Amino acid sequence: MENIAPALLDWFYKNQRILPFRTDPSPYHVWLSEIMLQQTRVSAALPYYERFLAALPDIPALAACDEEKLHKLWEGLGYYSRVRNLQKAAKLVCENYGGQLPADYNALRALPGIGDYTAGAIASISFNLPVPAVDGNVLRVFSRLYNDDRLITDPAVKKAFTVRVMEHQPPEKPGDYNQALMELGALVCVPNGAPLCEECPLKNLCQARLAGTALNLPQKAKPKARRIEPVTVALIESEGNLLIRQRPEKGLLAGLWEPVLWEGETLTTEQLQTRLKEMGLACDEIKIEPLPAAKHIFSHIEWRMSGFAVEVMPQKAPEGTVWASREQLKAEYTLPGAFKSYKKRLGL
Repeated sequence: MENIAPALLDWFYKNQRILPFRTDPSPYHVWLSEIMLQQTRVSAALPYYERFLAALPDIPALAACDEEKLHKLWEGLGYYSRVRNLQKAAKLVCENYGGQLPADYNALRALPGIGDYTAGAIASISFNLPVPAVDGNVLRVFSRLYNDDRLITDPAVKKAFTVRVMEHQPPEKPGDYNQALMELGALVCVPNGAPLCEECPLKNLCQARLAGTALNLPQKAKPKARRIEPVTVALIESEGNLLIRQRPEKGLLAGLWEPVLWEGETLTTEQLQTRLKEMGLACDEIKIEPLPAAKHIFSHIEWRMSGFAVEVMPQKAPEGTVWASREQLKAEYTLPGAFKSYKKRLGL
């Protein structure tokens, strides 16, 4: 196959989206954008990106940030392990590299939360190093370009695709080439529907287009079934304050705040009232209202939530919980997106 770079780059320079981390592709900006864009659409991530940089404009500021503030800046993006690893890496960069990301692929790859793709993106885009940056978009493009029906979820196949990617990479423009492939996959060679083949600069080279198999590619292994877990959520309020508690430092939603809940159980109203008394809440004057069911999907588990709105008399928060006002919930405490349906009820 002839080299795809000339046609691809010509298309990219004419059609690329104007994005802040392209306008200013400094290493910190590219790193932050790549971490945010894992599991998040560009349009959804941009407001968070701007807000995050306004609060933490450089790596030393990120390293020194209070954890609760850090979580609050990330609130709504989900997958909070991303931002915790971001800060871990920032601290190491301050300790070992003077607060600046190293211009070395292997050194980048060794930092927490930075895998092959992210290291390649930073190294090629910010430092112009001739390395690959192969994400799902790139795998999809090359699967169709070569009409290759091997499973792209197989590490050996991904490695073979990466070799092909590098065969076409112009050593003088590695960052532009890598970004062009990502952009082609995002805008033209799209997933979940018919690719826009007539708009593709590689249409005359694409073997899947010629064979009529583009809709069947790429091939992936079937994902493992998620575990379904019932959860009972109680929005316990008193005088406009919500009773919340902090989750353990390890595990699902580590270190974040949550309403009172019971994982693995669907409680009745009577069972709920018993649990509230066991917590130490005075339930002499209590109002309990069932809430609509909700669900939240994590990567490996799906919460099926039943909820209750509970109103209790003014009293001291039981051990391990705090009363939080609406203002505190908006400014200080991070309630993750898993509780999106219930946050709406609370006006958050």
